[in-house]
Amino acid sequence: MRQKEIDNLKLLLTEQLQGLIRDGEETVSGVRSQPHSFSDPLDRASHDEVQDSLFRIRERESRLIKKIRNALECIEDGTYGICELCGEEISYKRLEARPVTTKCIECKIKEENLERTVS
Repeated sequence: MRQKEIDNLKLLLTEQLQGLIRDGEETVSGVRSQPHSFSDPLDRASHDEVQDSLFRIRERESRLIKKIRNALECIEDGTYGICELCGEEISYKRLEARPVTTKCIECKIKEENLERTVS
């Protein structure tokens, strides 16, 4: 992969990471500023349901943050874009579509097919 492509992906990953961190901080500050008592039990239930959904989203985003940080570390140590299963280079198009991927498309397809046969 060319350095320009790696730089583009690094920028994409960095921007995505900053956005996720910012969103997480907004969630925390929003939770702190919300009222803690509700006169109507339905209001409370509705509020709790929204909060639960928001926290589930943030949990998924937290896992994505870890993947992004791992990808950025791989860029720094020169191992980014190498399939963890076969050792071949992952195509730029695949990395552009999913910059946190650690598997080439061929290995990912094999893995998914294996999962289907096991289930």
